[in-house]
Amino acid sequence: MVEQTRPNLGRNLLIGLVGIATLAGIAYFATLPAAPSVAGSADSIELSTLEVAPSQGALAPNFSLTNLEGEQITLSELRGRPVLINLWATWCGPCRIEMPHIQDRYERYAGEGFLVLAVDFDEPAEVVQAFRDELGLTFEILLDPGAEVQELYRNRSYPSSFFVDANGVIQVQHIGLMTEGQLDENLAAIGLES
Repeated sequence: MVEQTRPNLGRNLLIGLVGIATLAGIAYFATLPAAPSVAGSADSIELSTLEVAPSQGALAPNFSLTNLEGEQITLSELRGRPVLINLWATWCGPCRIEMPHIQDRYERYAGEGFLVLAVDFDEPAEVVQAFRDELGLTFEILLDPGAEVQELYRNRSYPSSFFVDANGVIQVQHIGLMTEGQLDENLAAIGLES
């Protein structure tokens, strides 16, 4: 009889320890400050409290680059509009695959103020222009001499996309090729839904 109670004692002790650990975890997380809400209107969030970083929930780092027409485009001047920042290169196979889908969504949501900033990795303008013309792309293609924006956004993989809401907050960071379903899901996170 004593042997039968020992396994029950061990099991009960284990259950008790798991229960105590669970309660301690709940108590710890209940005392943490709430994360700032990044969804909703500009009135519902305090943007000045957000970190500026290339990560979800942070303000998108600002940059100014030149497009293929020689015009300067500055991210901070686009506040109030949803923006997709797509970091890519002409030699990137997955970039070539997803670009037509991005073009399609750009055309679909342009009337809602949607902008695409396709930031090319430090390639000659004529190479980028040929790629754009071949695929019939009409969204903003920006040149990044010296790959400064690539570094600012800590990019190590192509393609990489940052979905920025109208408040300038990164709602989604997607690394790698996006399927059409993933693209639509990411666009919904910045207020663009079919």
